Amino acid sequence: MFDMGWTELLVIGIVALIVVGPKDLPVLFRQVGRFVGKAKGMAREFTSAMNDAADESGVRDISKTLKTATNPLGSAMDGVKDAARDVSSSLRNIDGDSETGKLAAERAAKAKKIQASTARAAADRKMREAEEARKAADAAEAALAADDTSDTPKGTT
Repeated sequence: MFDMGWTELLVIGIVALIVVGPKDLPVLFRQVGRFVGKAKGMAREFTSAMNDAADESGVRDISKTLKTATNPLGSAMDGVKDAARDVSSSLRNIDGDSETGKLAAERAAKAKKIQASTARAAADRKMREAEEARKAADAAEAALAADDTSDTPKGTT
């Protein structure tokens, strides 16, 4: 808030020492400290009261809505995660012997197969990309080596 360095504080201290005197200076600093403490307490209380009022009026909900509007991909992913969490928690409460339980188990097995095949496809893609990057690096190194040999004068190798 205030941009005061050590030199400014030193000047203030010297002026206070001259004006107030060495005898009354500790009393003055104690009173200033109490005043600053009370001011900080009042500021803290005001901030908490404003936060409580914002909670009651729904400002946090509006803020969350604005954040969702500015980051739609993140909010979509949060929605998917919430939905998956709800589905998984509801599946845990299903009786395994009922038709719903059997269907849920079958779907869970299919979901695991899909996750495994997706992971395999991602690993294959990454391996293919790494191999392409390695080939590009080898070609760049070969071109660099060819340039180095063409830069040397003839007769000196």
